[in-house]
Amino acid sequence: MFKGHPKGLIAAALSNMGERFGYYIMNAVLLLFLCSKFGIPDETAALIYAIFYFSIYVMALPGGIVADKLQNYKGTIMAGLITMAVGYGILSVPMSVDATSKTMILVLTCVALFIIAAGNGLFKGNLQAIVGQMYDNLEAEAAKKGPEALAEAQSKRDPGFQIFYVFINIGGVLAPFVAPSLRQWWLGLNGMKYNSDLPALCHQYINDATGMTETQMANLATWMTESNSNFNSADMLGACQSYLEVFNTGVHYSFIASVAAMLISFLIFIIFKKQFPTPAKKADKVVVEYTAEEKAAMAKDIKQRMAGLYAVLGICVFFWMSFHQNGQSLSLFARNFVNSESVAPEVWQFLNPALVILLTPVIMWLFGTAWGRKFSTPRKIVLGMLFAGCAYLFLMIFSMVMNYPSGTEFMAQPEATIKAMKADAWVLIVTYFFLTVAELFISPLGLSFVSKIAPKHIQGICQGLWLTATAVGNLLIVIGPILFNKLPQLWMTWAFFLAVCLIAGIIMFGMLKWLERITSEKQ
Repeated sequence: MFKGHPKGLIAAALSNMGERFGYYIMNAVLLLFLCSKFGIPDETAALIYAIFYFSIYVMALPGGIVADKLQNYKGTIMAGLITMAVGYGILSVPMSVDATSKTMILVLTCVALFIIAAGNGLFKGNLQAIVGQMYDNLEAEAAKKGPEALAEAQSKRDPGFQIFYVFINIGGVLAPFVAPSLRQWWLGLNGMKYNSDLPALCHQYINDATGMTETQMANLATWMTESNSNFNSADMLGACQSYLEVFNTGVHYSFIASVAAMLISFLIFIIFKKQFPTPAKKADKVVVEYTAEEKAAMAKDIKQRMAGLYAVLGICVFFWMSFHQNGQSLSLFARNFVNSESVAPEVWQFLNPALVILLTPVIMWLFGTAWGRKFSTPRKIVLGMLFAGCAYLFLMIFSMVMNYPSGTEFMAQPEATIKAMKADAWVLIVTYFFLTVAELFISPLGLSFVSKIAPKHIQGICQGLWLTATAVGNLLIVIGPILFNKLPQLWMTWAFFLAVCLIAGIIMFGMLKWLERITSEKQ
């Protein structure tokens, strides 16, 4: 599996595991944490989430510019890890929220999120640029041995990025268990039990008890009795405040694990620092004269490469808008529509990285066969869009069969009706299976595509552009929770994302020959 790959590949993947660990904790808990901590509507929490994830990826562009300008990729990466540790450290401090402190603490939380995003911008794209440079160096050495050796080296790039991708997802498998486990432990110490439906009703009671319906009041009393051994029905306000305080404190503690993960990644990077190349390092005192024709040819070549890059980035915007519903409408679906008595909604986020680890060897084998080699990187991306569409086609059909209303209307029903209509875990497993296959066809191979066509002197910037496209897709993910709660039937939300995936895939299919020609020219 690792034969013929650069020796620094595994070290780079291991140094990235800590960042992924923190990322997947956030991916699992952020939206639901904002709702339970501050009592804000799903749509408002979704907007904060979307801006944060937009910032995480868009900051990779200035991060790439900094590294390209300073020619100090390694120092920029280490600075990013320390910056992220500071942001997670702020979030790890439990702070009580009341009417007077709510706005201040929410602002401080957003500041911490921006610090994490800034650190990620310095780290993520530049580490990917280093991995790309490893394969540039591998191909350059192979070219000295002849065409066959060069072809063999070039065939390693896509699998190399898949290996890189599967290793960094190991941290993602563990992360979703951290926050729910700590929360369960802290609730238990305080004589309480987890109930995913209770925080929203607690906030509603605290903010406007007189505006609650009889059904909502009955649900609150039932769930509070079941979940709080110290519950005193004569003091419902105090019980709600106490439950929310304990419920959220455990999540704060989970960010301590994120701080530790950043520091471990920092240590790994320092230990293996000498194995990593420096992308696009400029040679000193070398002056090359080109003719006007040569300059024109190089300018045309760069223009073609960048046009191909922008085309793929435009398509991938819509993939990330659909895929990253795992932290948005799919998290709300897990909270509201899936039975969470045994498994907390956040835990299901482990399915994606776990499936990445399980499926990557299968997909690598498939692409290594004679049949699989016929598929170019752009063609694989088209297939990825179709697999993403399959996930939402499945959810659309399931929601139609179950006759699910909007998220808001569903939770306004009596407790017995809600419990009777909740789905089992297999629905999420099937959904994440299709989404993960789509991710494996698009994300690591997209990184490989960027590294293939990026001009050598702006590799950090081009990796930043890839992440910027992801950022734009992340900004659009707020559409999911809005549709989730506003459309009259839930299947309409999934139909929207099905249409997005299909349209993007069809457009990409129409550009295949052009993109394959550009990639071939670069190789």
